[in-house]
Amino acid sequence: MHGGPMPSYAIPDPNVDDNAIASGRVESTETGIASWYGPPYHNRQAANGQVYDQNAMTAAHRTLPMGTLVRVTNLTTQQTATVRITDRGPFVHGRLIDLSLAAAKVTGVYRMGLAKVRVDVLEQGASADLGGGKWCVQVGAFLDKNNALRLQSDLQRRYATSAKVIEFVGPTGSWVRINPLSASRAQASQIAQSIRAAEPDAVAYLVRLD
Repeated sequence: MHGGPMPSYAIPDPNVDDNAIASGRVESTETGIASWYGPPYHNRQAANGQVYDQNAMTAAHRTLPMGTLVRVTNLTTQQTATVRITDRGPFVHGRLIDLSLAAAKVTGVYRMGLAKVRVDVLEQGASADLGGGKWCVQVGAFLDKNNALRLQSDLQRRYATSAKVIEFVGPTGSWVRINPLSASRAQASQIAQSIRAAEPDAVAYLVRLD
């Protein structure tokens, strides 16, 4: 990439597909690691524009449409909870879903901290077409904001005619988001792949916005 080397990232596990997309059918299923989040996110705005309530039965997922209803099963304890997707994340490598505090308690994930779970899609959100929707790419997290700003500047030059690049502070440091002008999954995927090809250590997440 131009503008000097990008800062080093945590190296992804090649055996984990961070951008696994549910098939779009009601009976679709994903298996992966669940975590949970509460304070300091309680009463802050979630990605769906509403205030996050840690006591509601909700969850964050990177790619399922907002409003999707899923059943989460703790594969160790067989405890289950039905939750609505209202937020985006988790932006930690290898994790599939971030449960609210309430959902984590019901499923036993609260005590365990992390747990292997099965996520069954029961009802898709309003924007159910997984081939459509509005998509972006997020890269991070940078503990040094200057590294994020340097990447933002480099990507703005690279995608000057095809995407808008923003830098923002997230819960785990500074992040850079690339918003394709078409907002299509196809273009976002191409951008994510080009970043990974240029910087194999980069953690570039494909994220659905709607």
